Amino acid sequence: MSFFSALLEQPFLQFALLAGLLASVGCGVMGTYVVVKRIAFIAGGIAHSVLGGMGAAIYYGFDPLAGALIAAIIAALLIGWIRLNFRTQEDTLIGALWAIGMAVGILFISKTPGYQGDLMSYLFGNILLVPEQSLWFMVILDIVLLLTVAAYHRQFLAIVFDEEFARLRGIPVTFFYLLLLSLIAITVVLLIQVVGLILVLALLTLPAAVASHHVHSLGRMMLFATILGAVISTTGLAISYEPDLPPGPVMILLAGAIYMLSALYSGLKKHRP
Repeated sequence: MSFFSALLEQPFLQFALLAGLLASVGCGVMGTYVVVKRIAFIAGGIAHSVLGGMGAAIYYGFDPLAGALIAAIIAALLIGWIRLNFRTQEDTLIGALWAIGMAVGILFISKTPGYQGDLMSYLFGNILLVPEQSLWFMVILDIVLLLTVAAYHRQFLAIVFDEEFARLRGIPVTFFYLLLLSLIAITVVLLIQVVGLILVLALLTLPAAVASHHVHSLGRMMLFATILGAVISTTGLAISYEPDLPPGPVMILLAGAIYMLSALYSGLKKHRP
């Protein structure tokens, strides 16, 4: 109850709650595609490549989120091109890009004068420090995600379930696959504000994975995952407030516990006579 009392009085808690809710929209919608398409490793490669863009942006005096967005989209296009053209070496090349992005970011951070506390919060997450302008940035990214998914949902649906069928139907698979990865990159930037680069993959996939245990329509999965993401972010904030714990890891532990209970329940349900 102390959390909800403080929520009415403290603007930083209100901003944190709004950031969690805005991030839940992205992780619910795009996380569903990631889980159904089984491209969590690709999403992880995109997420960890972002540090290079953030480090470069800070070094040259720009907004780190702008650098993260540019780096995420470039990484998404590179990884998509690798998957489409070098399937036999896909894992190795994505792992290399993952490591290179992190290394470039660390080098830029090391050459930037002074202690870069903001970059550390982006790396490990600190939802309590989200400023108001970042909320507007997240709103714009959410609008871009929702409008694009609404416009091309059928094409994404065909690509997620059967690329060959989509190709036979005349859908430009390469274009829409790269567009899908770019939207996942945007979602990664959304989630960085909440849980940081280290934990972003968990929040992107776990709510959608839980939804997949209970519903089978893609649209319902997106709605279920979005609502669950909002519940996890709000509950994680509330649980972490009183003992003064980092909210990001608490959210991930909560999401992990829900996922394991859901998987156990789903498994028992399948084996029930």
